[in-house]
Parts: sequence; structure tokens; C-alpha cells
Amino acid sequence: MSIGVDAAALGMSNAVTASTADVNSGYWNPAGLMQVKDKQLALMHASYFANIAQYDYGAFAMPLDDRSAIGVSIIRFGVDDILNTTQLIDDQGNIDYNRISLFSTADYGFTLSYARKAPLDGFTYGFNAKVIRRIIGKFANSWGFGFDFGMQYETKNEWKLGFMLRDITTTYNVWAIDEEEFKTISDAIPGQNQELPETTEITLPKAQLGVSKKFMFHNDYSLMAAVNLNMQFAKTNDLVNLDFVSIDPAVGFEFGYIDMVFLRAGVGNFQNEMQIDNRQKMTFQPNIGVGFKYRGVQVDYALTDIGDQSVALYSNIFSLKVDLGIFRR
Repeated sequence: MSIGVDAAALGMSNAVTASTADVNSGYWNPAGLMQVKDKQLALMHASYFANIAQYDYGAFAMPLDDRSAIGVSIIRFGVDDILNTTQLIDDQGNIDYNRISLFSTADYGFTLSYARKAPLDGFTYGFNAKVIRRIIGKFANSWGFGFDFGMQYETKNEWKLGFMLRDITTTYNVWAIDEEEFKTISDAIPGQNQELPETTEITLPKAQLGVSKKFMFHNDYSLMAAVNLNMQFAKTNDLVNLDFVSIDPAVGFEFGYIDMVFLRAGVGNFQNEMQIDNRQKMTFQPNIGVGFKYRGVQVDYALTDIGDQSVALYSNIFSLKVDLGIFRR
């Protein structure tokens, strides 16, 4: 749930808390759903770790009336067809390859979003209700629940401000472990039995503060600049590390031509990484992207971590956004 969605946003290094204004706002800031004027659909696919893991996303949003909107989305990150070799060797030490089976492990995130205009001009706000489902073959599975809250404000001179608070009540995941299946793993190596792991996971709240501004040139050209401050309420190796909060800044740009062709760039994920000689080195993640929009259909591509400047691996990401109103014209 922290990777991000939409190649357009990822190309700008996720600096979209203030500017998000489409079906993907359910993830980035539900308040942005108020900018959806008709039914919209979004899809995304990305492969990680040399195609070992697949990351997929789909979302739908629509206005309810002139003061409210809703959206739903699903995210899946999974590794399929993993070899289960726990039964490869029997009690007598014999190897039987027919005892190898396959299993999958996957995480799912289901989100229901609601946005509404505030009584104060320029303000919108929104909420997310999230259900988290995690599955590790027949060995274990979990359910989790959480909530997000977001706000956006647009000034009269078209500056946009955004605030997103994720997991506001903390998100709890409770695991159910199949002890018989677990025993086949924990007893696989004599003398090295493992204890059952903890059955509860807690995701602490995180906050994002953003600002953006879109500049127009000669009516055909546009440039949107955006800045995000991504905050965690814990000590991490983020660029700014205080006792009560850690802050990771991100900056993104989008250059547009006649609202049809887009070039994007951004940099984020600033981290103080410990080196083997105990020195700290600042790493960062630069991203680039392109997009094309025509008659309600938008296709976007992003290449993340160009130049391999961070510990994250680069990824090719493709996404599609469709304004379903085009089918009624």
C-alpha cells in the first residue's frame, strides 16, 4: 500500500498529494475525487524483481452529485508459482521430485473512497476505508482494516495545497496460521525448529503535505511543479530525521503540450544509507515518464530509479485511464 499507483504520478516521484484530481485520487488523496466530472476507470501493471513479482491495480470513480464523489480500487502485489520443497525429502532421506508443489503469496488492498466539498470555498475533503488481505499459500492468511483522511485547498491564484493522513487509527492485520502446514516447515531441519510468529501486525500513521502550481505559456504549453513532504512518526533513515518525525521530500514536474502530450520528471526517496565503512551516504530515486491523452483515453509510462541512485530497483510501469463518458458521445 506504500508503493504507489498510476505511472503519471510515479513519473513525478509521487509528489501529487496537492494536484491529484482523477480516479487515482482514491489512493493519493481522496479529496481529489471531487474533480472527477464523469465515470472514470484506471488500470496499471508493473513487474518487479526480473518479473518474479507482479503489481497490479484497478480503480473506478464517479461523481454522486455536484458536492460529492465516490471511488473503489483494488491493488494486488503477488509472487506466483513458488516451489514448495518442504516435502522433497522424506523421513528416510529419499528424494522424490513428485512431492514438490506450487503455491502463491499475495497481498491485496481494497479501498472504498468518499469525497465531498467543504462549506468553505476551495476546500474539499475525503475518506478511505481499507481492507487488507494477505495470503501465503496454505500456510497463513490475514485480514486487516484501516482508514485514511485527505484534504485539498485551491487558492484564488490557483495554488493547490494537499494533506493526506494514512492509517489514521493505525491499520491492524491479524494472521491465522495453519499450524499443521507450519509444522512441515519448522520441522524440516532437525534441531532447528521455529516458533510460531506473531499473529498481529500494526501499521503506524503516516502523513503527506503537498503544494503544486500549474503555469500556462502561450495557451498551448503548461508546466506543473509540485513538492511533497512525506512524514513518518518514527525514527528512520529519511533525509530529515527528528525524534518524533522523519521527513522524506519529493519534487515533481509535468510539462504538457495542448493537454495531449506530457513529459514528467521527479526525484524523491531521499535516504541516509549506512555504508560498509560506517559512513552515511545520501541516496535518492530519480524518475521520468511520458503520457499521451486523446478524447478521454490517457496512456502513461514511467521509468523509476533511473541511474540506480537508490537501493530500489528500476521498474517499467504502464497505466491506462479512461473517461467512460466517451462511450456516450
